[in-house]
Amino acid sequence: MEKTCAVILAAGDGKRMKSAHSKVLCQVLFKPMISWVLDSCRQAGISDLCVVVSDHGQEVEQLLPAGCATAVQRERKGTGHAMLMAADFLRQHRDGHVIMLCGDAPFVDAQTIQGALAQHLEQGNALTVVAAQVEDPTGYGRIVRDGAGALAAIVEHRDADEAVRAIREINSGVMWFRCDFLLEALEKLTPNNAQGEYYITDTVAIALAMGRRAGVYLAKSADVVLGANDRQGLAKLNRIARQRQLERLWAGGVNIPLEDGILIAPDVQVGEDTTILPGTILGEGTVIGKGCVIGPNSQISHSVIGDEVTVQASVLENCQVGDKTRLGPFMHVRPGSIIGRDVKIGNFVEIKNSVIGDRTSVAHLTYLGDSDLGTGVNVGCGVVTANYDGANKFRTTIGDGAFIGCNTNLVAPVSVGEGAITAAGTTVTQDVPADALAMGRARQINKENWAREKGKYHKR
Repeated sequence: MEKTCAVILAAGDGKRMKSAHSKVLCQVLFKPMISWVLDSCRQAGISDLCVVVSDHGQEVEQLLPAGCATAVQRERKGTGHAMLMAADFLRQHRDGHVIMLCGDAPFVDAQTIQGALAQHLEQGNALTVVAAQVEDPTGYGRIVRDGAGALAAIVEHRDADEAVRAIREINSGVMWFRCDFLLEALEKLTPNNAQGEYYITDTVAIALAMGRRAGVYLAKSADVVLGANDRQGLAKLNRIARQRQLERLWAGGVNIPLEDGILIAPDVQVGEDTTILPGTILGEGTVIGKGCVIGPNSQISHSVIGDEVTVQASVLENCQVGDKTRLGPFMHVRPGSIIGRDVKIGNFVEIKNSVIGDRTSVAHLTYLGDSDLGTGVNVGCGVVTANYDGANKFRTTIGDGAFIGCNTNLVAPVSVGEGAITAAGTTVTQDVPADALAMGRARQINKENWAREKGKYHKR
């Protein structure tokens, strides 16, 4: 099998995005644009990668997979100059083929990469350009063909005359090269154009002058050419990606009756007969089972949700939820939490790094942090596990079938045994034995006429 590698151009800054960060870090459906491109390379079976970054590209480098090479482009002198910065990487792969990709074009998929490579190899090309037919080619390089339909040149928009500008077949910015040819061609590039830059597209003319073959692969979708230069362009990419995800879930049997405000990351998995309601955001790493109702106005990320679960107007992060559990409205499950089966967690409850056993009820106005609750526990209103002493965090353990009364404070580390009860308003600082009743509140004292004589709010 032919050796392949990829060079991804990612040295652009975020000036037109009005951002302090690199343009390729701007997100499409919660995922940096360059991560889309890296994933497409992986899916296409290309593991030898080099990313061309700017001289302040540390943030981009942090996203790159292990073993990915980098090259630095200190000056922006065009795509040809960027590829020249990766010359050392290309020399290491001289006997193979390299694809050039743009880090701000997230919709170049594995099928396009593989299809273009197959044609590139079959035709014995020195280079193969991935092209697309578009309605409005403004701003793109045009594919110019000779009388026989073969590739004659790629002409950038600013350098094109009116006849060339009328062409709707455009360069996507994706090109396959024989590495040995590309190394030779890069040395012959000159900045003789309106921009004064080194165009990688000039390698077409170089190949033809050398008697080498230059081909065109027409992509099935024009979306492969789409990138973003400003926030409006980025919003367009998000709209396209969003619609793709909705269509994917509809085709998989997911009920989305009205898509208003719904955002779904590309790797989200949702089971059949689940309903997703308006205002719901499903971030990366989320798996949702069958027959659930998610939303309205819920946000879930990096979480695994079982079957027949209801999540209403709530936020879930890095957690697991068992089958037939009901969550919300207005509750928050924070990272590290495992919620069991047939659990009820209601209004204004926060769960953090805790395990909640099957059939447990935490109805309202409660904070459970670093806690382990058994099965069938009933937690009353206003309960707090005081897990932090200002220096360290400790866990609270509550046994099966315990009843935690309203406004109980459990000062960790502490445990409540199976079947035990805490009286309303109790502060628990010592372990409670199984089946015991814990009362830890002060005895009430009534002072007759005190409010009449001294009460601040007494009406006279």
